[in-house]
Amino acid sequence: MVIETKIKKNLGFKELLAIAIGGMVGGGIFTILGISVAMVGALAPFAIALGAVVASFAAYSYVKLGVYYKDEGATYSFFKRTYPNSDMAASFIGWYTIFGYISTLALYAYTFSSYAVSGFEFYENEIIRKLLAIAIIMLFTVINIWSVKGMGKLEDILVYSKLIILLFISFMFIYTAKTDFHNFTTVIQNDFESTPLLSILLVASITFVAYEGFQLVINAVNEMEDPDKNIPRTIYSAIVIVALIYFIIALSAVLAIPTEDLIQNKESALATGAGNIMGSFGQNLVIFGAILATSSAINGTLFGASRQMARIADDGFLPKIISIRENNIPKYAIIAMSLVASLLILVGGLRLILEFGSITFLLVSLLMSIANFKIRKETQSSLLITVMSIVGLLMGTLLILYYEFHTNPEQLLFIAGLYGLLSLGAWGYARFRHW
Repeated sequence: MVIETKIKKNLGFKELLAIAIGGMVGGGIFTILGISVAMVGALAPFAIALGAVVASFAAYSYVKLGVYYKDEGATYSFFKRTYPNSDMAASFIGWYTIFGYISTLALYAYTFSSYAVSGFEFYENEIIRKLLAIAIIMLFTVINIWSVKGMGKLEDILVYSKLIILLFISFMFIYTAKTDFHNFTTVIQNDFESTPLLSILLVASITFVAYEGFQLVINAVNEMEDPDKNIPRTIYSAIVIVALIYFIIALSAVLAIPTEDLIQNKESALATGAGNIMGSFGQNLVIFGAILATSSAINGTLFGASRQMARIADDGFLPKIISIRENNIPKYAIIAMSLVASLLILVGGLRLILEFGSITFLLVSLLMSIANFKIRKETQSSLLITVMSIVGLLMGTLLILYYEFHTNPEQLLFIAGLYGLLSLGAWGYARFRHW
């Protein structure tokens, strides 16, 4: 027997926008900048901003399906309800999606710990970094289990604080830049003439992982006010805001920090550049911004993905205990995600798992566009935009696979092995769940 209860809607547009931006602006901008500059030079800010177009392709279908189904299961539920006769397909997409979120959760926590201890002598101590990463996951586990409203308010503070800090640092970079805009225009023109279009598109595809996270908004559909209005408004607003933030940060960094430093220092490039320009104050400010960024990403990912995990367990594709909710909070799903993410941190190899997450989210977004195409009349979707989304996401998926194959084939083999293990688990639950 199902007991219906009236659920208080705690999340308005402001909280939902914070969840979306928090899930997107995590550790991504701190890692993609150096890679992008190495590939396309001064065109990096524009290529990173172009990644928002790839994200928009994915967002279109998520918005249409989210408004139509209003299901907190999001990716998993949309696919399952669009193809109701395929338990196997539902199980596979459910497992892939959840593990993608768990892998990014682990990486956010590890990035948090790396920045948090960067100013101490024990920075190189791997055990301390891993223990701190697990500790921050446990902290946000308690917060998410404690209160939905408390989580939303905390996300507001984390997200809007880190945005202020990142924008302040960007304007300081621009103000102290040694490269003026006239010379920068010349550099851009030269790089544009010498850089293959394929490289620019490749960077846009790789940076998709830095935009991933907007779909977490849909996981909160049971706690949000006016889903018909807030789902599209929140997701599209978040992508535009994040694209602008990334462009400003990347542009200011390219203007102020020597190219060779950006390439060599990679994820610490912003902190190193700020240290050179503003001294220890600037470096500490970047570190603090990185800590806020990863904290809000952990919080938002744990909140949204746990709802989807519980929904998958509801249908028997994960252990039934994970589906149990108390006050509409799926506490066992939250705990399960935290434990698996902590295990990944202990095992190591998080950079490999991050690449798995990038490929997974591109592939899953492609499947969402295909599902939306199937019921485009019901979701009132544009045929042209839907087809463009499918083509764009397919190109993005193929490009990132091409990149992995040519730069790190061993990593691609690891990812293939990981897919094999997940496929075995998904197949087992789909095949034997009724026994």
